[in-house]
Amino acid sequence: MGGFGRYLAAALAARIASEGMGMAVVLLALERTGSAAYGAFVLTAWLAPHVLAAPLAGAAAARSRRPRLFHVCTLAGFAAAVAALTALLGRSPVPLVLAVAVLGGSCGPMVTGGLSSLVTGLVPAGPGRDRAYGWDAATYNAAAVTAPAAVGLVAALGSAGPAMAVLAASGALAAVLAATLPYGDQGAGPAPDAPRAGLGAGLAALWRVRELRAVTSATTLAFVGIGSLTTVSVLLAAELGSPGGGGVLMTAFAVGALGGSLTLGRITSVDPGRLVRWALAGTGAALAAAVLAPSLAVTAALFAVAGVCDGPLLTATLRIRSEYAPDGVRTQVFTLGAGLKLTAASAGAALVGIAAEAPAAALLTGIAALLLAAALLHALAVPRGPGRPAARTGSTAPAGPAGPTGPSEGSATTAAGRRTPEGP
Repeated sequence: MGGFGRYLAAALAARIASEGMGMAVVLLALERTGSAAYGAFVLTAWLAPHVLAAPLAGAAAARSRRPRLFHVCTLAGFAAAVAALTALLGRSPVPLVLAVAVLGGSCGPMVTGGLSSLVTGLVPAGPGRDRAYGWDAATYNAAAVTAPAAVGLVAALGSAGPAMAVLAASGALAAVLAATLPYGDQGAGPAPDAPRAGLGAGLAALWRVRELRAVTSATTLAFVGIGSLTTVSVLLAAELGSPGGGGVLMTAFAVGALGGSLTLGRITSVDPGRLVRWALAGTGAALAAAVLAPSLAVTAALFAVAGVCDGPLLTATLRIRSEYAPDGVRTQVFTLGAGLKLTAASAGAALVGIAAEAPAAALLTGIAALLLAAALLHALAVPRGPGRPAARTGSTAPAGPAGPTGPSEGSATTAAGRRTPEGP
């Protein structure tokens, strides 16, 4: 298995552990304490550190002289926290359990954006790298499909404890695989004489580079809606006469997203900014149509269409981050972008919890409106006309507000000619 193949295996294993936590923690808390609310508090403690830890994790990864050790340690810490929660939840004092959840959640940014930032060093610049981001995005969608199913199956056959143990083992496997990646190839890690980026450099790049600002603001707004979709799907299924059908709707969405990332997400001939707008608008339109669906089956079909449209969104986002992030802060840009989206999703889940008494159709209409507004926001925020070249190697000073920043050196968009969607 080549370096990128091992990366995909590591990313899939890590993201299965991450995606399964939401269900497993609640099931384990309910089993041991009889309180789903306790599980919700633990899950909040797990998710809350993501946006705060993202710039710290990104800066630490960028400054590390031994990137292999850093990534392996963060993934091992993530897995160790899952294992510790398996043993402690419902059996130890609540403050200790919450502290472990906060520590494990602080490793979360390296499971999402931090791992994705490695693709630049594993795949040479060109259309192949764009397609590699399509495969990377597919690991998120594949984990979203398989992790809840695996947790539910193991919990049904035994208990929630072994289900959590499976997630811990998956995280440990990711750490082992990460140790085998060729971090020293193609310029991975900082150059010995490169200036060190400050903690605010990634955030400054997200704001000053117009392409990054456009995609970050649009996807953050969209994820306020996406974060509430799980709860709304449960409410919608109940209104349609199928109280247990919420899982069917979200499975349809996840399967559609996986298909979209493996097909539409691999088309590298389309500008990634345009793909972002199409994905947001298509997802919003499909969910808006689902508001009028007369049955669970039709609603599930429209959720699948929405998922297909959503599939290429992450691929396009990763391509934009890779192409426009200044070299010295690339990992910060990836971890911050992922942290902001996850925080927005958490906020969306909280908002729909407050408004849970409203009709599900109205809530789904609001989600669709947020996605369509995100597409419009990106169209308004994206720069017009060709960008000017960015400052080069090791620079942490992104382009100022006077104009957009062009792709970084070696970007897939620097090559002339039309790109084709053949496989990597």
